[in-house]
Amino acid sequence: MQIQDLPYPDPGVPDARSGPRFLWWLGRNQLGGQMKALAWGLLHFVSVSALPFCVGLAVQAVFERSGTRLALTGLLMVVCGIGIAVGDTYLHRAAVTNWITAAARVQQLLARKAAHLGSGLTRRVAAGEVVAVSTGDVEKIGWMVESVSRFTSAAAAVVVVCVSLLVYQPALGVVVAVGMPLLALAVLPLLPRATRRADHQREKAGRATELASDTVAGLRVLRGIGGEELFLDRYRRASQEVRHAAVRSARMWSLISAIQVLLPGLLMIAVVWQGVHLARQGRITVGELVTVYSAVMVLAYPLRHFEEIAMAYSFSRPSAKRAAHVLSLERSTDAGGSRATDAPPSGDLYDPATGLLAPAGCLTAVVCGDPDAAGRLAERLGGHPAEPGPSVLLGGVPLDELPLDHARSAVLVQDKDPVLLSGSLRELLDVPASGDVHAQAALAAAQCDDVLEALVQGSLSAPDPMEARITERGRSLSGGQRQRLALARSLITDPEVLVLDGPTSAVDSHTEARIAEGVRRLRTGRTTVVFTSSPLLLDRADRVVLVHDSEVVAVGAHRELVHTEPRYRAVVTRETEEETAARTASGGNEAAASRGTGDGLATTADAADGINAMTDIGALEEIDALEEIEESA
Repeated sequence: MQIQDLPYPDPGVPDARSGPRFLWWLGRNQLGGQMKALAWGLLHFVSVSALPFCVGLAVQAVFERSGTRLALTGLLMVVCGIGIAVGDTYLHRAAVTNWITAAARVQQLLARKAAHLGSGLTRRVAAGEVVAVSTGDVEKIGWMVESVSRFTSAAAAVVVVCVSLLVYQPALGVVVAVGMPLLALAVLPLLPRATRRADHQREKAGRATELASDTVAGLRVLRGIGGEELFLDRYRRASQEVRHAAVRSARMWSLISAIQVLLPGLLMIAVVWQGVHLARQGRITVGELVTVYSAVMVLAYPLRHFEEIAMAYSFSRPSAKRAAHVLSLERSTDAGGSRATDAPPSGDLYDPATGLLAPAGCLTAVVCGDPDAAGRLAERLGGHPAEPGPSVLLGGVPLDELPLDHARSAVLVQDKDPVLLSGSLRELLDVPASGDVHAQAALAAAQCDDVLEALVQGSLSAPDPMEARITERGRSLSGGQRQRLALARSLITDPEVLVLDGPTSAVDSHTEARIAEGVRRLRTGRTTVVFTSSPLLLDRADRVVLVHDSEVVAVGAHRELVHTEPRYRAVVTRETEEETAARTASGGNEAAASRGTGDGLATTADAADGINAMTDIGALEEIDALEEIEESA
């Protein structure tokens, strides 16, 4: 795999049982690139290691006044120089390719897992941790994969040099062959402590990243309540903890680096002392002494890669552990799908767990007193259940039995906090769609005229609102404006079933009424489910369903349920328990006082109570409806 061939057609199925297993799996999948880097690394390091022998031969040729041997040695040094240059160039190229392709593979796996889990990802893993894994951790993992080939070729070069010295000059070769393994293993006792400090640093950095992400996401709210200084102090403390942890980790790695410099120097001193002693005795020549000395000096270069692999593994192990944790997460239902189908099904949407039925082609409003329960139910309807349970049926077909892409194309869920990605408005609305709903129609239905004006005013070089830039997560827009743009994006897709969770919770009542009409008109003939407690939306629904304690307890029209279902009225009118008890007692007294005067007066009292409740929440249209009931009574 080359960089220009990215992304991978299939990044594979990772072994996410643990961090080391994930690294091993990643290394095996990069085997072709590793072998290429190893071959170039061997050429480079063997050429470097051959230079001391060339130098020794040249010195000996000068000492013996042999011009022919000196010329041959010079030619051999030229060949070694070419091998060093070519090997180093292509080793670096192959190693960096391994780094980038490994990081790209991990990023593809994370992106696929995020798409696979959907909204369930952030419920199980903190957003800051996901960001840390997909950015910094990916780089650390790629570094580990890249350094393996360098380390392997360096280790092979060290073995070749030691064996060659034993053959070339056994008296000094024994000293080098015994000393080199000791140099390589000398830092092993320090690695566990260095690893623990590196893990501690990564943990502190992950917490600081999560804190920064949460602070930036809630900056508008923090400024509104004057809490930015409080969170700024928290982040300062977290960043200082990261700095202290990084300093402690750097001290340990500097100690390891110092040992890697000190011990080869001591070995070189020992070799020179022993070599001089043997030269005085006439047991070795001057050329052999220079060769062994140069070999020991050159071996300090490949030895540095032993330190690099130790650092790479220490830093990548916690990163691989976090990545494996994210990649090991699974959906509560099977995403493969056991039912073969060419197209998504259509028909009524039914949830066996709650008894909720959304007839095909109708606008169904769902009222649920618990917002969290409403969010979980909305995700269930979209085939993204938070926990195992009976599957939602679409046209009698369980969504769990459909392939995930078919289920998602059939049922689209817009949650209460939709995300706007940065880019132009045209790019934001460029989503997979049926093609039957145009952007202008969707924007008009979502009442985005003022949003388009705001985008043009905020852009200096885009008179066309479709080309205006939207900042990250739409932070330059108000909450209501972001909500309406997200609604327009959902309407453009024109799915068979559209599930909206609180789509107008951040807009004013006048805009909300127009949005209700626009959505109803644009979604004619399509199935739409809206989770809301707004009377303006509920009054325009074909069917209203009350869900209480995860069970459907009432179905009917909005105006009917306001009078006949106290639990529904309590949710819609925001009526407290004390107000409900007082109203019930008052209604009972009035009924007792007027007993025998007919049902018309009781109906009038109920209507009057409803008028008072509607007046409290400013629902003028509800007041008009109840006044009509009172007049008819």
